[in-house]
Amino acid sequence: MSSLKILHSEAATSFGGQETYILQVMRILRERGHQVEAACQPHAQLTARLRDEGFVVHTLYMDGAKNYIRGVKQLSAVLRQGQFDVVNSHSRRDTLLAGMAGRLAGTPVIVRTRHLAKKVGSLLSYTIVPNRVITPSEYVRQHLIEKGVKPEAVQVVYPCINPDEIDHAPTLDLRVELGLDPQALLVGCVAVLRRQKGHKELLMALRPLFQKYANLHWVVVGDGTPGREELSALITELNLSDRVHLLGRRADVPSLLPNFDVFALATHIEASGTVFLEAGAAGIPVVGTRVGGVPEVIQEGKSGLIVPLYDIDALTLALECLIRDPALRQEMGQAGKAFCRRDDLFTPKAMGGQLESAYYRWLKELRK
Repeated sequence: MSSLKILHSEAATSFGGQETYILQVMRILRERGHQVEAACQPHAQLTARLRDEGFVVHTLYMDGAKNYIRGVKQLSAVLRQGQFDVVNSHSRRDTLLAGMAGRLAGTPVIVRTRHLAKKVGSLLSYTIVPNRVITPSEYVRQHLIEKGVKPEAVQVVYPCINPDEIDHAPTLDLRVELGLDPQALLVGCVAVLRRQKGHKELLMALRPLFQKYANLHWVVVGDGTPGREELSALITELNLSDRVHLLGRRADVPSLLPNFDVFALATHIEASGTVFLEAGAAGIPVVGTRVGGVPEVIQEGKSGLIVPLYDIDALTLALECLIRDPALRQEMGQAGKAFCRRDDLFTPKAMGGQLESAYYRWLKELRK
């Protein structure tokens, strides 16, 4: 098939998980031979990151009515002149702008990628402006269908992890770094420090286990305000400062993961749960909550354990099940490694193939 011309748009100016996803997707599509460009705000961090990697980025301000009118006119000219096949937006604001520009330019396929598990209000940026939607899990897909999006218009494309980043990461001995015994058992957690990530629940589930297992430690990777301050205060109040290690934000997560004996995250809401895939791909058994898309990235009973949300006792039991059984940890870790590295689900090859297939199919459908 011929290569596609694809424009991704994003209105956000900060750089987080969604922007990382866009950068990753654009790299993958470019490697597959497609021409991929972006539309972002001039001061967005994503703009600089994309340009550093050689991508063409069309800049326009996206705030306010005047910028909206100006932006639609500017971007529709870009799309018309470039004869793009696909516009793929990622947030409500840029969907309304880039999507309308695509409509005016006659761009065949206008796609909205939904990244969040939160409830959707208006369908304006899912059915009226775009004509197709991508979701990161079946959970999010079903929510949109229940809200009124046609099932045939929504495609699941799972987030991907790159096993090479884990396999070729520099070796790091976290126990040495933390001054711990070589036999220390480490339960790891990687997530921004927000209440909805469930750090408090995880700490309370680990509390009785610290009393039973003298060599057990909890390693928390991530930062955030006021989450860090609240968690630090609770750790001090419970007198657990010697058993809990707050590492803050780290750029070497692929090197940290192999040090964990168990990965656990008691998240309250999750569209897909990429971090569970990263841990699984590193061969670490995982414990998660039955929310959002989490059950789709964990093979329950094989690569990890899933517990009900807010059930501290169940979380304690699941953690202890893995803490006390090295053979089970090994078995589940190997199962997770195989599952999370499947080329039909969670690798760059899978993501590229799924996106490409969806774009081609929608082009065929919408050009009839």
